[in-house]
Amino acid sequence: MPNVVSNTGPILALANVEQFDLLRQLYSKVFIPPAVRAEVKDDISLAAITSANWITIQTVKDELAVNLLREELDPGESEAIILAKELSADLVLIDDRAARRKAQSVGLNVIGTLGILLLGKQNKHITLIQPTLNRLRERGFRMSNDLYEQVLKDASETKTD
Repeated sequence: MPNVVSNTGPILALANVEQFDLLRQLYSKVFIPPAVRAEVKDDISLAAITSANWITIQTVKDELAVNLLREELDPGESEAIILAKELSADLVLIDDRAARRKAQSVGLNVIGTLGILLLGKQNKHITLIQPTLNRLRERGFRMSNDLYEQVLKDASETKTD
């Protein structure tokens, strides 16, 4: 199984559309830094990570690197990227565009919530993505119409509003 570090966004998004367990099904173990744990405040997501024995909170060692990233990114993103580097993670889960670019610029492989959903469908953990995409949008997850359509196309689903 790959070594995976997650930022806050995918955890919140997946927990709030009842797809949190998809992380366990795909990765079996996920590391999060303390700043990500601190950013999880809503009851649904907090309950999800608290009960998930497959999530490990791992402290970041290189605080200087984290502080340098915090000039551009939020605390969870900064710690997740540095933790992923420290653990030589195979994958870092991040949705924010600027944080994704920064993670990729330091050699990390990145996937976001939508990519996780697509993997879930490819691995037959999800039958249809469109209902989940619609719930994500209803709960404030930002995605352009073009991205929505592209995810449906990648999932071999057609839009049925």
